[in-house]
Amino acid sequence: MKTSKFPAGWNEERVRRVLEHYEQQSEEEAIAEDEAAYENATYTLMGIPKELVPKVRELMAGRTD
Repeated sequence: MKTSKFPAGWNEERVRRVLEHYEQQSEEEAIAEDEAAYENATYTLMGIPKELVPKVRELMAGRTD
């Protein structure tokens, strides 16, 4: 049996809750959630070349906030 490794603060129950949330979400709710993300002034969404994704993940993992 394969043992899953979760990021800090995550466990199997949390993953199940997130999956359930998105599996039960209507298309309209998903669109509204995506639109709200674009309106959030705290974060920025951007395209990142695939070859840079590991480096970006590494940088983000080192954040303390």
